[in-house]
Amino acid sequence: QAQLVESGGGLVQSGGSLRLSCAASGRTFSRYGMGWFRRAPGKERDLVAAIRWSDGSTDYADSVKGRFTISRDNVKNTVYLQMNSLKPEDTAVYYCAARGSGSVYYTLSFVKNYDYWGQGTQVTVSS
Repeated sequence: QAQLVESGGGLVQSGGSLRLSCAASGRTFSRYGMGWFRRAPGKERDLVAAIRWSDGSTDYADSVKGRFTISRDNVKNTVYLQMNSLKPEDTAVYYCAARGSGSVYYTLSFVKNYDYWGQGTQVTVSS
């Protein structure tokens, strides 16, 4: 059974950096892609960043462009999220997601396009 395991969350001061990792096991997602979503208190789960395995195309939330970078390691079946210049409004539970079926041509930002989800990791940015 496929499993996504996140790591790297924690407490950081405003302006600091964190690197999240998501390791997939049980199957490969090399045909499709993976991404990071987040849910802040009282809000919906929204895209942070996603990457399509086949062509390396990416999508980012406007609020994180220029600060966050998503990357992948195909051999390790792992996706990373480097978060720089963190702000208090980045505080949320961050979820790793993977698509494992259907068309390879899918909208990266849609929650419904992902079949597998991690447990989530808390990121807290203090002001």
